[in-house]
This record gives sequence, C-alpha cells and structure tokens, in this order.
Amino acid sequence: MPVDQLDTRILRLLLEQPRTSVREYARVLGIARGTLQARLDRLERDGVITGTAPSLSPAALGHPVLAFVHVEVTQGRLDEVGDALAEVPEIVEAFSTTGGGDLLTRVVARDNAHLEDLVQTLISIPGVVRTRTEVALRERVRYRLLPLVAAVGRAAGPTPGQGTGGGGPTGPGTGGGG
Repeated sequence: MPVDQLDTRILRLLLEQPRTSVREYARVLGIARGTLQARLDRLERDGVITGTAPSLSPAALGHPVLAFVHVEVTQGRLDEVGDALAEVPEIVEAFSTTGGGDLLTRVVARDNAHLEDLVQTLISIPGVVRTRTEVALRERVRYRLLPLVAAVGRAAGPTPGQGTGGGGPTGPGTGGGG
C-alpha cells in the first residue's frame, strides 16, 4: 500500500516530536490510538520506518573529524572488502557506488592523525587498491527526511475519507529537521 497523506502526517509528527507517546500522537492527529498503531505497524512492516534508535553525535563521542573515503577494490573482492570495512568501528557508513571508486565510506576520527591511521588501515585490507580521502569542513545540510516526507504528502493528496487537513504541528508549512 502506498504512503498516503495520513501516513505522511504521522511520519512528520514522529520526526518533529520523536519522544512523544503513541497516545499523544493519536490525540494530536485526531485519530484513534488503534488506527495510529495499525498505521505504525504497517509503516514498519513496509520498511518505511526502519528504526527508533536515538541519533548520536560522533563529535560528542570524541570523534569530531568527518571524512569521506573512496575505496577502489580489486575486481571480484567487493564483498570481502565490505566485510572487512564493517570491522572498523570508525566507519559509520559504506556504500558501493559507480564512478571513481567502488566504495564510499563515511569515517569519523578523533583528529587528523587518527584519520591518517584509519586510511592506512583501509589501505592494508586485502583487495583494496587505493583510497582517496575528502575531509568534511562543515555540515551544510544536516541529514533530514522531513522535507521529503512533506513532499510525498503533498503528492499523495488527501487520505480517502478525510479532508485536506491543514494547520497544526503536522499541517502545511511545518519546517524543521528530522
């Protein structure tokens, strides 16, 4: 079942107020708690909601340096190298990509010397041909999904059996992160 406007109102509220109870969400949305729970269950089952863990700051955990390391891999060894990357705790994400490298990793480090040590660790992994590192200077757009959820909601149109809604914390014009 595709995401409809009520689903996007629910998702927006989850992003804007992540520590609120299901009962309070239902009250704010003006729907029955059972309806909300059924929607949440379906959104989880369909893979729209992928977790409820808190968002943590690597910088606050003592790793303020952020870098993107492109990794070129010997042909046929992508899975093996990917498994090895998963063993390096400072690699917080890794994606196979097209373009100049085979893998793109997001790496956090305590300082530049630690970053250099991490790059040397990556280079020593069997199957890694070379790396290219780009250090992030400043975050310009924080990871967010709220604008995407809002756009999906506008495209979905009204939920069957409901008006267009509007106003309130989940209505049009609500900005913010998420």
